[in-house]
Order: sequence, then structure tokens, then C-alpha cells
Amino acid sequence: MVKGRASKGVRTASRGGTGREVTARCGLVARGVLYALIGLLALRVAFGDSGGKEADRQGALQELMGQPYGGVLVWAVGIGLVCMMLWRLSEAVFGAAGPDGGKPVKRLASAGRTVFYAAVAFSVLSFAAGGGGRSGDQQSRDLTARAMELPAGRWLVGAAGLGIAVAGVVIGVQAARRRFRKHLAMGGVSARWRKAVDVLGVGGGLARGVLFAAAGGFIVYAAVRYDPAQAKGMDDTLRSFTLTPAGPWLLVAVALGLMLFGAFSWAMARWREV
Repeated sequence: MVKGRASKGVRTASRGGTGREVTARCGLVARGVLYALIGLLALRVAFGDSGGKEADRQGALQELMGQPYGGVLVWAVGIGLVCMMLWRLSEAVFGAAGPDGGKPVKRLASAGRTVFYAAVAFSVLSFAAGGGGRSGDQQSRDLTARAMELPAGRWLVGAAGLGIAVAGVVIGVQAARRRFRKHLAMGGVSARWRKAVDVLGVGGGLARGVLFAAAGGFIVYAAVRYDPAQAKGMDDTLRSFTLTPAGPWLLVAVALGLMLFGAFSWAMARWREV
């Protein structure tokens, strides 16, 4: 048993090393900041006190910019997201931590995350450099419109929306099943902390899954209607929850869940096996 644990440690170290560990933990901290702020803004939207800020990445950055040393903080988040991209890139090239981290499907998933975080990091750094930028809702509509102009664009948009919706369902199911536990190195950590991380992971993962599933559903609807205006970014998707029979309380629940996911990202930065 001891020998097995030792070999696992050697394998993880050979794939990760200090560089991977630093980039992963910095990236997770930066991701946590964004989700916590988006959740806070969504909570304000639910109670009609958003201050004109949208509950998305752009709004989170504006909120951060308004704090003391806000410019420095935004740059730090952008650099952290670059670290997140580099961590996922290292997983795509060398394999992730764990016995099955080198499987092709794992590497492909990491490659997809690399592209995603590269785009997010570019957006945040552009904002930090004074680029401002459009809202996430407008970007979503513009991207959908351009995609629909391509050959078979309507089908491509529908497939993309379906993929995002399915990813949301998978995220929610994995969170409910506590699949994140296998990525955590919490040996010797008290039961109280383990339970707290479970609450953060389940609550945060379910909220994130609901958000992705809803956003993907709107993209599919836009493809069916052949109307890019039906596609919604994060802010519009969150606001749509207030139109359900649950009223603003569904948005409150999702907003609190996104804040939990932010805290869960910080817990992952502490205990994630990389």
C-alpha cells in the first residue's frame, strides 16, 4: 500500500512539478474571484440593486476596478487566468494528475479548456489595458450571428448550444455525485473541513451546471428560431431565472451557488492534486 502511494506521488510529480503547481493554484484563485463577484452581482440583480453592472465577467471586472488598487487587482486576475491556461495546456501535453490523466479523452478535454481560458484571459487583460469591451450578452449575439452566416451555420450553432447544455448537465451531475473528491489531496484534513468543501463543491457545481445548461438551451433556441437575438450571455441568462414561477428566488439560489463555486475554487487552490 505504501509502495503504491509512493509511485503515485512520483508519477504526479513528474507530470506536475513546481511550475504546474504554481500555475494551477494561481489560476484557481483567479477563477474563484470572478465567480464570487459574478454571484454577488447576480444577487444584487435579484434584489434590484445591481448598480447598472451586468452579472457577468465584464461586470465583475468593473466591480473589481472600483476597489482600492482595482487596476492592479484586475491585472492580477488576468495573469492568474493565463496561469490557468498554462496549467490546462500542460495537462493536454503531458497528461493530468492521477492514474488515468494521460488518456486521450482527458488530454482533449484539457485542450478544450486551454482554448477557453486563453479567450477568457485575453478578455480580462484587454479590459485591464483599458479596452473596455462589449458586454457578454452582445458578444454572444454577435458570435451567434456570425456563426449562422457560415455554411450549415444554423446546425453548427444548434450543436454548440446542445454541447454547452449537455456540459451543464454533466457538471451538475458530477457535482451532486461529489466526483471532485478524487482530485483533492485532503489526507489529514479534519472531517469538518471535508464537509465544508463538499457543501461548496456540490452547491457551487449545481449552480454552475444550471447556468451552463440554461445558456446552452438559449443558443439551441436561437438556432431553431434562426434568430441570433435569442442567444443570451451570462447576464441575460441569469436574469431569465427571474421570469420563472419561482421569481427572483431561483436567481438568488443560483447567485449564492456561484459564490459557493468561487469559494470552492479557492479550496481547490489549496487542496487540488495537480
